[in-house]
Amino acid sequence: MSANKFMFATGIENSYPTILLPDGTKKRVDEMEKTGHYKNWELDFSLVKDLGIQFLRYGPPYYKTHLGPGKYDWEFTDLTFNKLKELDIIPIVDLCHFGVPDWIGDFQNPDFPAHFEEYAKAFAERFPHLQFYTPINEIFIAATFSAQYGWWNERLSSDKAFINALKHLCKANVLAMHAILKVQPDATFIQSESSEYYHPMKPEAQKIANILNQKRFLSLDLIYGYPLKVSMYEYLLDNGMTRAEYHWFEENQVNARCIMGNDYYETNEHLVRPDGSTEPSGEIFGYYVITHQYFSRYKLPIMHTETNRIMPKSVDWFYKEWANVHRLKQDGIPVAGFTWYSLLHQVDWDSALREDAGRINELGLYDLERKIMPVGKAYKKIIEQWQPVLDTESFGLHFR
Repeated sequence: MSANKFMFATGIENSYPTILLPDGTKKRVDEMEKTGHYKNWELDFSLVKDLGIQFLRYGPPYYKTHLGPGKYDWEFTDLTFNKLKELDIIPIVDLCHFGVPDWIGDFQNPDFPAHFEEYAKAFAERFPHLQFYTPINEIFIAATFSAQYGWWNERLSSDKAFINALKHLCKANVLAMHAILKVQPDATFIQSESSEYYHPMKPEAQKIANILNQKRFLSLDLIYGYPLKVSMYEYLLDNGMTRAEYHWFEENQVNARCIMGNDYYETNEHLVRPDGSTEPSGEIFGYYVITHQYFSRYKLPIMHTETNRIMPKSVDWFYKEWANVHRLKQDGIPVAGFTWYSLLHQVDWDSALREDAGRINELGLYDLERKIMPVGKAYKKIIEQWQPVLDTESFGLHFR
């Protein structure tokens, strides 16, 4: 990819965590199944082309593809990724999106990183021409929803479980990066992560808000080797991470092209009460301010890798997010791209996938009948207007 190619992108939502139903049975929630992508994947790819989008956040269902150590089912992956190549749609490969195969269990399994490393290597060997990867999507959210809030997968609710999940996810991500680089030395890693902020409701909540505003960086701190504050280092040690495990991340840093993906929704900002509990605040600072905080910390090129808002507010939100991205670029921040997530309306994300209710969330560029939405038309117009301009400008992307 030319360093000057601005990456207008969308994604096929491919979450697949496990949840517990009211009757006590465990169920896999597969968004590609719920949105009909398995039946309509060729049509869905054509919709991407119709919008003039060249980059697609996309990945095979990990839980269906990695059948056991050294065992894989590549049938669907071969069909879809070969079609993307034929259509000249460049995938940003999403290898793990909120869940693991049943035989691995969940994110508490200490063997998960090694198994995932093997899977990433096998994928890269099968598709050695691919350049862009998000090894594990939104590590902070995966660990929080699975092991802090008790919503998904292991459904645990403690700091110890959270740190256990976090360290395994981060280690798996780093191992996967090393494995991919052995096959594709020019790989670029776009680490999609939720951009969070915590606002104290009262002066008494300031201390806990400060802690949460350090905790939000933990996944990227470990992956990128950013030195922790003493309070966060102690938090890791107090909740099960050993000194050796922490130093492993320092000793295994990846020297590669890295773009920091910042995901932002109106739910990403929170109010903090003095007792430590939180509630959504809605947009207060917004994408510009919060992303600037992340950029100031890591000094990496950035990409807006996820946003959406439910109709009828989609179009207004789209233009606001695009204006934030463009302002960052105008202010000298190296911005690599923008993403509306996702291509299609989603299902049951209003409950964070905790309920298997079949409720359609009108968030997509297209509805589930594959009819274009107003936000899809707005996005197509922006791409037509801005792609020729942005592709001729220098972005100054300096990689790690």
